Amino acid sequence: MFGNLLIWFVIVPVLMMAGLACCGNSNMKAIRTVMVTGSIVLLAMAIWLVVSFLSLRGAGDTSEMLYMGSWMWYAPLNIHLAVGVDGISVLMLLLSAIIVFAGTFASWKINPLPKNFFLWFCLLSTGVFGFFISIDMFTMFMFYEVALIPMYLLIGVWGTGRKEYSAMKLTLMLMGGSAFLMLGLLGIFWHGTPEGVAPTWNILEISHYASIDPSWQRLLFCFTFVGFGVLGAMFPFHTWSPDGHACAPTAVSMLHAGVLMKLGGYGCFRIAIFLCPQAANELAWIFIILTGVSIVYGAFSACVQTDLKYINAYSSVSHCGMVLFAILMLNTTAMTGAILQMLSHGLMTALFFALIGMIYGRTHTRDIRQMGGMMKIMPYLGVCYMIAGFASLGLPGLSGFVAEMTIFFGAFQDADLFHRIFVIAATTSIVITAVYILRVVGKLILGPVQDEHHLTLTDASWWERLSTATLIVCLAGIGFFPNWISETISSSFAPIIAALNGVI
Repeated sequence: MFGNLLIWFVIVPVLMMAGLACCGNSNMKAIRTVMVTGSIVLLAMAIWLVVSFLSLRGAGDTSEMLYMGSWMWYAPLNIHLAVGVDGISVLMLLLSAIIVFAGTFASWKINPLPKNFFLWFCLLSTGVFGFFISIDMFTMFMFYEVALIPMYLLIGVWGTGRKEYSAMKLTLMLMGGSAFLMLGLLGIFWHGTPEGVAPTWNILEISHYASIDPSWQRLLFCFTFVGFGVLGAMFPFHTWSPDGHACAPTAVSMLHAGVLMKLGGYGCFRIAIFLCPQAANELAWIFIILTGVSIVYGAFSACVQTDLKYINAYSSVSHCGMVLFAILMLNTTAMTGAILQMLSHGLMTALFFALIGMIYGRTHTRDIRQMGGMMKIMPYLGVCYMIAGFASLGLPGLSGFVAEMTIFFGAFQDADLFHRIFVIAATTSIVITAVYILRVVGKLILGPVQDEHHLTLTDASWWERLSTATLIVCLAGIGFFPNWISETISSSFAPIIAALNGVI
């Protein structure tokens, strides 16, 4: 087991928690040493995994999953600790490692109780990494819950504003989604194998059997897609997201919006569509309507906000709606765009929340009506915010352009009137996004100074520069060199497209 690299993506955060437990509550040097060391190890592992994965693919290894391993966990229910990755999983692990690394430095001076904060932060990271490496549905669901549970305390204790209300609202709504998801997974477990074959939780085995009756598929597809869609902020189950993001501490907002919400999109295609392909073909139109509303509603809502975090939170509803919208187009191009959007939005929104936290830490306000002239006061943070904004509105050369163009190109491949109408409606979000991004940049960054006390504020410190620069380099990297990423993604969709076409 311990010879499998993927297992170490779970072990390292656990070791980080053990190291933190040994640190004194006020020993910031030791706490930072544990977090920095652990986050660097995770990032190095993720980079090595990507390089190794690409070399194996380049050498001709066409296996559905690589680095697979399976160990019996609970025999009576045939639950295994089964792991494996394809190109999509590998990129999600890299995204998670980058944001954990950046979030560590963004929380360099977290107060109060820094040790406890980072313990819960590491537990959240454990759930995220475990989810992306799992190919056993029960194990995946377990890690999914591990990732959700810490959010209540991280927001309720270290958050701002109506933190208790937001933490409770987020927890109840996501747990409600988990109830739907659990029903769907249990149904797939019992109906996913032919008669006479022992039920299995293994996603690959269930997909190869392809034995779920179409009538059951319709019900199970709805349960699983809604269950994961709640975490993906799908309308009308999105209301937890703006409040949760607005009240969460900086690093938690970064990890939550940057990675945790991606569990929703990842689960939708890995389980709902892959294992219930006939129902996906029949019922996708229902969820296309809901996700189309998410895209436009989220963008319009962002336009009328004055709180920086709420602007970014509603923007995330729109962008994550675009991920689910693209997945439901059920073709390789649009799905590839969905994963590119997950990567782009993960990096972009993490950068936004990091910058908002840094600005709030200095000005003690997130109201754009009370701020202005940031380019004069904090030029580095001002430039970084503009870059994040340009990535959000899809400026060529940054990741947002590559992702959105791939989504719309793929979505427009469906020639029927229904799909074309909703694709055209979704493209209006580009214009709406430009409105609220340019409004904020013009007011916050380039506008006149509103408060003379802000003139004495300092620019970014070295740890803040390291955090933001890491994310900006990645945003530009995807924008300038998207080919290897899109090729890695599109090849991994082959089994799902084959299932949708009834080949397996």
